[in-house]
Amino acid sequence: MITKQIWVNLGVEDVARSAEFYLALGIKPNGAATADLASFLFAENNLVIHFFRKPKLASAFGIHADQLSSGHEVMFSLSANSAEEVYEWMRLAESAGGSVFREPSRDDDGFLYGGFADPDGHKFNVLLVEPVM
Repeated sequence: MITKQIWVNLGVEDVARSAEFYLALGIKPNGAATADLASFLFAENNLVIHFFRKPKLASAFGIHADQLSSGHEVMFSLSANSAEEVYEWMRLAESAGGSVFREPSRDDDGFLYGGFADPDGHKFNVLLVEPVM
């Protein structure tokens, strides 16, 4: 399957502090920062790096925030074009020898996503970009 975009997600203690830091470096913001997220566009190809407040990112992993530094620091996000594609990524990951650590479901903001890990434990989040309103 081909995804249109990939994002990097990192946990931070203070989203506002992170936003100020990357703005000071001249990195282009990817929308306005919120209490839970500051997002920036890096490099010429606009790689998206999200800086999530640690409890928010930890909830996507299904863990506590204090566990982020023990092998749960980075999770790559892949865009899905449909709800069916989110489920298909999970099926394919499992059938290829990976594991699903988060069954597809909607978060508090209405986004549908599921999470899988490759055989080495690298984590990927598959996200339907358009939330249900």
